[in-house]
Amino acid sequence: MKLGKVLVACAWPYVNYIPHLGTLVQVLSADVVARYYRLKGEDVVMVSGSDEHGTPIEVEALRLGVSPKQLTDKNHAKVVELFKKWGFSFNNYTRTENPVHKEFVQNHLMKIYNNGYIFAQETEMLYCEKCRRFLPDRFVEGKCPYCGYETARGDQCDSCGRLLEPTLLIEPYCVICRSKPVIKMTKHWYFDMSKFSQKLSDYISNNKQLPINARNFSLNLIKEGLKSRAVTRDVSWGIPAPFPEAEGKTIYVWIEAVLGYVSATIEYFRNREEPEKWREYWFNRDVKTIYFVGKDNIPFHVIILPALLLASHEDYNLPWNVSSTEFLQFKGEAFSKSRRIGVWIDEALKLFPADYWRYFLTATRPETKDTNFSWELFIEKVNADLNDTFGNFIHRTLAFINAQFNSEVPKPSCLDEDEEQILKNLKEKVETIAKEIESCRLQSAANTVISISRMGNQYLNEKEPWNVIKKDRDKAANTIYVSAQIVKALAIASAPFVPFAADELWKTLNLHGSVHEQKWDEALKPLPASHKIAKAKPLFRKIEADGEKLAEMLEKVRETLAKSA
Repeated sequence: MKLGKVLVACAWPYVNYIPHLGTLVQVLSADVVARYYRLKGEDVVMVSGSDEHGTPIEVEALRLGVSPKQLTDKNHAKVVELFKKWGFSFNNYTRTENPVHKEFVQNHLMKIYNNGYIFAQETEMLYCEKCRRFLPDRFVEGKCPYCGYETARGDQCDSCGRLLEPTLLIEPYCVICRSKPVIKMTKHWYFDMSKFSQKLSDYISNNKQLPINARNFSLNLIKEGLKSRAVTRDVSWGIPAPFPEAEGKTIYVWIEAVLGYVSATIEYFRNREEPEKWREYWFNRDVKTIYFVGKDNIPFHVIILPALLLASHEDYNLPWNVSSTEFLQFKGEAFSKSRRIGVWIDEALKLFPADYWRYFLTATRPETKDTNFSWELFIEKVNADLNDTFGNFIHRTLAFINAQFNSEVPKPSCLDEDEEQILKNLKEKVETIAKEIESCRLQSAANTVISISRMGNQYLNEKEPWNVIKKDRDKAANTIYVSAQIVKALAIASAPFVPFAADELWKTLNLHGSVHEQKWDEALKPLPASHKIAKAKPLFRKIEADGEKLAEMLEKVRETLAKSA
């Protein structure tokens, strides 16, 4: 594969709360892919940031009795610190309050306005007479006019994924006071997406990298007819609208958030004192731009973002791939902070190390259908895969080298057919992992990593070097030499998924630098005979508890965090 540049991005997490595990799937997916491409030698820039504007923030700030800025300052700082603990390797994790973002959004939208694609018109909007405010987006809920979902939001239905306007809702109500709103006229600015229907259809149809669900869903929306999308909102918290006579209006959060991928890249290179280098990632056709989103965000990344870029009349790269997942649920229900349903990312790290969660969430990634989190499945994946298979094979091999070969990789004699076949299988599996990551089949890739260690365990069990060494030291040496090559390959191949454990393993192998500074091809370069390794230590620990016990532990963690908040 030709080496070049890769821009990796994930949907910007709202920071009305600390993110939960369902939100984290997208961030983790981006990190796995970014780490892989860095190992491949690509120039990778991974960007995202805290989504601070819009009605979800205002609603939560009102509930807490603080200003939106106070809420987002506090939560953004928490998220930045937590993401470091999770091992996320952002080049720039920024925020929508950043001046670079505000400047870019206003300038970009004015280009679109001057190009004739944004227009103003009087429109009917829902208004709460009790709260004395218009009710855009999350300020209003009601029944979806398309699928009948009872708690659709004013901007989108979580059930069918359709984009909505508040006035389309059946039996709407204000989420603050629960009263029935009235219809009132107000002036707003709209983006005329219909003018890009053909270009968008061509882009989507011709982009074979887009997954089928994203392609078909988006093409169907275009066939139904794209409607003009509101660019402004009657809320005070947000980026001021730059259009003439738009005083008091702010930019709709989803219009500005998707433009954040560009502004975050600009900010990153400005901070590096390379102010023009961002253009290499946004205007060079050889660059891969890969986005990780939930299925509800497909229209924003496959239709709205490309349309906004096309409307500037500048030759921006449109998304090369938008990898969209289904939803991660908790026992069949959506994650809900208020109803204490689910696990949040700060709680998770109080229970187990980040690598346990990273592996679990990747190996069970909801790629084709909604999946359910359960403590039982979490215990199974950690104990059976990480501890009993992956960690067990590595520890068996390295401890044997410590004990029987003076901590030196044994020198092999002529490898037999079985041993050559194992090394051939190893090469094929490492190549398979690469293909799976590049096609964003991360669940398969994580499980292929485990299959390498499963192959290693089976190999050791068949060869029984602990018995063979008593009568044929050279034969046992061959087995352990081959096993050591599998261990080295695992250190590289597992690095995108379990970066902390992979780096610890690299140090135990007594190899230079960090595993994350290596190249993917290093996985199959032989660990030389007589190479001295350090003393082996277990990489993982078995979870000695059942699901009920872990649920109890979570409640105690939750209480402790609530007291310290």
